[in-house]
Amino acid sequence: MIRAVHRWPGLLALALVTVLALSGAALSVFPGAERLAAPAPVAGQTVADLAARVAALHPGLEEIRRAPSGKITAWWFQDGVPGSAVIDPASGADVGSADPNGAERWLTTLHRSLFLDDAGRLVMAAGAAAMLVLALSGAALVARRTGGWARWFARLRGPLAGRLHVEIARIAVPGLLLSAATALWMTGSTFDLLPDGALRPADPAAVSGQTGLPLAHMAALRAVPVDSLRKLGFPYEGDAQDMFTLETDAGTGLIDQGTGELISWAGLTGWQTLSESVYMLHTGQGAAVLGLVLGLIALAVPVMGVTGAMIWAAGRRGRPRLRGMVPAGRAQTVILVGSEGGSTWGFAATLARALQAAGQGVHVAPMAGFDPARHPRADRVLILAATYGEGEAPASAKGFLDRLARLPKAPTAPFAVLGLGDRSFPAYCAFAAAVEEAALAKGWAQLLPMETVDRQSPQDFARWGRDLGTVLGLPLELDHQPARPAAESLTLVSRRDYGEEVQAPTAILRFALPKAPLWARLTGRGFARFQPGDLLGILPEGSALPRFYSLASGSRDGFVEIVVRKQPGGLCSGQLLSLAPGDRVQAFLRPNPGFHAGRGRAPLILIGAGTGIGPLAGIIRANARRRPVHLFFGLRHPDSDFLYAEDLAGWQAEGRLSSLSTAVSRGARPRYVQDALRAEATLVAAAISRGARVMVCGGRDMAQGVAAALEDILAPVGMTPAMLKVGGRYVEDVY
Repeated sequence: MIRAVHRWPGLLALALVTVLALSGAALSVFPGAERLAAPAPVAGQTVADLAARVAALHPGLEEIRRAPSGKITAWWFQDGVPGSAVIDPASGADVGSADPNGAERWLTTLHRSLFLDDAGRLVMAAGAAAMLVLALSGAALVARRTGGWARWFARLRGPLAGRLHVEIARIAVPGLLLSAATALWMTGSTFDLLPDGALRPADPAAVSGQTGLPLAHMAALRAVPVDSLRKLGFPYEGDAQDMFTLETDAGTGLIDQGTGELISWAGLTGWQTLSESVYMLHTGQGAAVLGLVLGLIALAVPVMGVTGAMIWAAGRRGRPRLRGMVPAGRAQTVILVGSEGGSTWGFAATLARALQAAGQGVHVAPMAGFDPARHPRADRVLILAATYGEGEAPASAKGFLDRLARLPKAPTAPFAVLGLGDRSFPAYCAFAAAVEEAALAKGWAQLLPMETVDRQSPQDFARWGRDLGTVLGLPLELDHQPARPAAESLTLVSRRDYGEEVQAPTAILRFALPKAPLWARLTGRGFARFQPGDLLGILPEGSALPRFYSLASGSRDGFVEIVVRKQPGGLCSGQLLSLAPGDRVQAFLRPNPGFHAGRGRAPLILIGAGTGIGPLAGIIRANARRRPVHLFFGLRHPDSDFLYAEDLAGWQAEGRLSSLSTAVSRGARPRYVQDALRAEATLVAAAISRGARVMVCGGRDMAQGVAAALEDILAPVGMTPAMLKVGGRYVEDVY
């Protein structure tokens, strides 16, 4: 619900809100500029002194005004000709034109009313209301994504557009709330919807009827300092019954022109004071620095508008369009999807079509927005959940477990969980298992036990579908054909071969970096931006299922590099190792921000074996700032599979690599990376105590041995790998 409230005002009012924001940002510059340009005030000067100096040089003086910036302006009418000027308070002389800046006047009219008077004011008020809704709903969505208000500035992951959108929102939301709320208040004031009108002082019963008292002698004017003046209106010349009208920060008074005494007064009401504070907060008049800050925040609106539109478009692309999907409130079967890369949505679409064919009303939605109250007629809830990283929720399931825990009672419709993942990873379907465990602990009735689909297997999916159909009493045949991901052609430019002597053919394959079009560079899509540790999806000939390899290069290197070992019967590895320079493969990028080196100067402890050296080598190559990096590398034989040997020596000489410890597993004295870690236990413990981040890449058995070694190494300093993982200082890319 919150997401819909946020999305549609944003998309529908994007142009209007952008005009409001950009014109407001431009206007925010003028109060500060006016303050800088205003003539210097005279310390301790009174209104009597100022008025006397101005009147002496401007016969027919009608009005003096002081702006919140301190600028003094005077208007007069002499010999039938009107005049006005900015005044130097020290001399009373003209120092510039009083006419508003043309650009400022044009922007003000655009910002307030789109040049359409009252109708335009109402339109811009609607824009301010849309901005208020966007800011409030956006704040709620940020809190949901980060895991609560207390984690407002928690680290983000995901596509660039989404991260940029939230990063800007986290800073801009308070300012946008202030700007939108004050704009709506000012609209209400303009149309007299608020009781904040100025009170006019009561007309006195009588005036002295005298004229000609010098301004400098008027007691009421001598009592008011210039810095509290707003406006001084002069009586009509020759009219002995007329009076001076004095407006100050405290209220409005009438002054007898013959005696100089204050004869009537009306102070500011609470509503007036509040409205004036609102005006100051919105325009920056009287608070130039605040105005500039709000102006800078307003510039975030078009950026968030563009990134928001990109998020919406990406969501539309990532989710299949399902014909005949019923509204949430009428669905018999609810399919909830937890997906990171988008493939799980395809399985959900296949399941939904099969259920529709069996006569079911189906509604498909992301797990992140689950609310049982939205599905009062549901007979069952089917949960298709992928896993991100080491058992974390994927993008479209963020917050699901928290929402489930907060429910006052379990949903009435029974559930079934299907996990989707890759069995070669240690956290295989771990999030799906966590969902099943939490649901059962809540007392949620289970339709059938959790099953899994390995590597997008159509056979696994069809088998689960038949089991589901049996439970439902429906004929359910799930014939899923995975969609082939959009890919680009990469050309191999060089290869370095290793491992033949130890019967483990391995190669470092370097491909030319495709030229990214402008739109890709702006959005970060395609091969425009990537880092070591991101994933390269290779589409082998004869299969629609990609195989993923960790990247050993970043986009700044100007090439795409991976390390590949020949797997027995491996379709993709076999094709890759048969490539010659000039040959092409179809490939695409998948971000993997959980395995990036990150910024900062804290040391890195890189641990890898075999082809796991790939992303670690890329991280070392990119270490131009000479961050302390310690590499522990396991290999079989130094004469056969010492990958990147020459590169590592060069990087160590350049200071990109601080230390290198190797572990050779073949020979008279076999040694593994966990043994190398124990041998350097003092260095490892000291680096971690100084805030080092541990990054492990390689096989599952190696990773388990490394974790056990680190348990022992860290025990004396009161730390564990689990503690480091919680803080994001222990990450794995394990296969």
